[in-house]
Amino acid sequence: MPLEFLPVKPKQVHSLQTRDGIRLDADVYYPDAEGPWPILLMRQPYGREIASTVVYAHPTWYASHGYIVVIQDVRGRGTSDGTFDLFAHEVNDGYDSVEWAAQLPGSNGQVGMYGFSYQGMTQLYAAQARPPVLKVLAPAMVGYDLYQDWAYENGALRLQAGLGWAIQLAAETARLKRNTVAFNALRAASRNLPINGLVAADPEVLKQYAPNSFWHDWLAHPDNDDYWQSLKPDLAAVDLPMLHVGGWFDPYLTGDIRLFKEMAGQSRYPQHFWVGPWTHIPWSRKVGEVDFGPETMNPIDRLQVQWFDYFLKGKGSLDQRAVNLFEMGSNGWRRFDGWPLAAEVRRYYLHSSGLAGMREDDGELVMSEPTMAINDVLVHDPWRPVPALGGHVSWPGGSCDRTALDGRSDVLTYTTSRLESDLAVAGEITVTLPMQTDAESYDICAVLSVVQPDGRVFNLTQGYRRVFEASHVPITVPLQPTCFRLKAGQAMRLSLSGACFPAYTVNPGKAAISANTVPTIEQNIITLAIHQGQNSWLMLPLS
Repeated sequence: MPLEFLPVKPKQVHSLQTRDGIRLDADVYYPDAEGPWPILLMRQPYGREIASTVVYAHPTWYASHGYIVVIQDVRGRGTSDGTFDLFAHEVNDGYDSVEWAAQLPGSNGQVGMYGFSYQGMTQLYAAQARPPVLKVLAPAMVGYDLYQDWAYENGALRLQAGLGWAIQLAAETARLKRNTVAFNALRAASRNLPINGLVAADPEVLKQYAPNSFWHDWLAHPDNDDYWQSLKPDLAAVDLPMLHVGGWFDPYLTGDIRLFKEMAGQSRYPQHFWVGPWTHIPWSRKVGEVDFGPETMNPIDRLQVQWFDYFLKGKGSLDQRAVNLFEMGSNGWRRFDGWPLAAEVRRYYLHSSGLAGMREDDGELVMSEPTMAINDVLVHDPWRPVPALGGHVSWPGGSCDRTALDGRSDVLTYTTSRLESDLAVAGEITVTLPMQTDAESYDICAVLSVVQPDGRVFNLTQGYRRVFEASHVPITVPLQPTCFRLKAGQAMRLSLSGACFPAYTVNPGKAAISANTVPTIEQNIITLAIHQGQNSWLMLPLS
C-alpha cells in the first residue's frame, strides 16, 4: 500500500487541566496541510521528547501520514504538574486527555492511541473510562494483569527487570526535583544493579532515596491480593478495535496474549496480533546473539498507519489474518485466524541414568515412556546460583549461546536425538516434574533450546516457578509461549535448574511467602530430586 507523505509543522506545546486541576503538558505535531485530521495520542512517563522512539518512528513520521500526533507527559512526569503515582491516575487522566485531544484545533474529533509498555497500559486505563471519542487502540507489550504478567511469574519476583525499572523511575523523580545527590546515587545503582546487599530485592539506595517507590508495595504484596486486583484495567465493558503487539523474548507477552484473547472473545471489532522474536527493546533482527533475518525488521510503524487509516479515516483494508507469529528457525511469519490451538500435542519423557547434571550426553528426551525410573539430583547453592542468560526476563534478553551454562553440574539437561524431519511448535509449552525435596520451598527454571549440529545451544523459551507445595507432588512449569521450527539435523534440549539469578530472586528454602525479604545470610542449600518415569515430561503443541 503506497504511503502518503505530508510536510509537518514545527512542534507545538499544548496543555490541559484535568478534572482535579492538574496541568498536563504535551508536544503536538501537525501536518502542514489542510485538515481536519484524526488524533494519535501517546501518554508516557519518561519525558515526552523520547516519544517511545526506542521502538517506534518519530511522531513527525506519523504526522506526515495525516495525523495530529500528541505525546503527553503523564501526571508528575516531564513538565506536567502533580505527583507521579504508578498507574494511580491513568483512568481519569486518560479520559480527560482523550476528550481534550479530540478538541484540539484542526482535529476531526476522532482519537486513536498507541504506545508500548507503560504507554500501552495508559491506553487500557483510558479505554476503561470509555471516552466516546476514543475509537481505536494499538497496545504493545502490556503486562495486562500486573501481578501475573509484570511483577511476578508463577509466584517468583522478577528481580532484575522490576528493580531496574523502579530505580529508573526513582532517578527521574529525583531529577525533576533537582535532587542531585539522590539522582546520582540512583543513576549509579541503575548501572550496577544493587543486588548484593543484606536483602537482594530491597537495596538501601531505594529505601533511602525513594521511600515512596512502588517497588516497596510490590515486595509487600507477594501474593495476588486486592492490591493487584485494584490495579488491573477493567475492560469488561470495552469494545474497541485493537492492534496487539508482543515479543517472544518480552517479559509481558503473557499479558499481551491475555488481553488479545479477552478482547477477541468479547469485541465485535477486529483484534489483530503480531508477535516478533523481539525483546522489550529493541524490535530488530538481532535478538541476543541470533540474527533472525530481514523478515523480523520492525514492521509495526507501517502496520499502525494502515490500522489507524482504516479505523480513523475509513481508508484501505485489513487484508491480513488476525494472528501473525514470527516462526523462529524458518525465520518467517506464520498467519493464523486466531491464537493457535495445537493441531497435535507431543509428549517427550525425561530419561537418564541419573547423571543428567554431570554429563550432557546422559539426559534424554524420548517419546516412549521409560521402562525404568531413577532420580536426577541437583543441588542449588545460593552462594553460586545458576545465572540468568538471555530469555524474556533477564537483561540483556533474547536467544544466547548457553553451551557453557549447560555444562554446570547444577543444571540438568535432557536432549533429543538429532531430528530426522522438521518439528514446528506454536503456543503454550509445559513441563511436568515429580519433585522431591526436604526444603520448605524451592524454585524451578526450565529452558527449552535448540542444539545446533556443531553442538552450540541457543535458548528458545523458558519458564520459572516458585513452589510451596509438599514434596513428592508433581508440579507443572509453564514456559513463555513461543513459535519455532527445528530443522532436520538439529536437536532439542530441556535444561532444569533451581535458580535463574538475578532475573528472579533466589529462593531461600523457607515456607514464608515473603521470601523476597529474607536476608541472603539465611538462604539455604536446596537439594532437588526429579523422579523420571511416566509422570515426568515436556509437552509441546505442534503446528
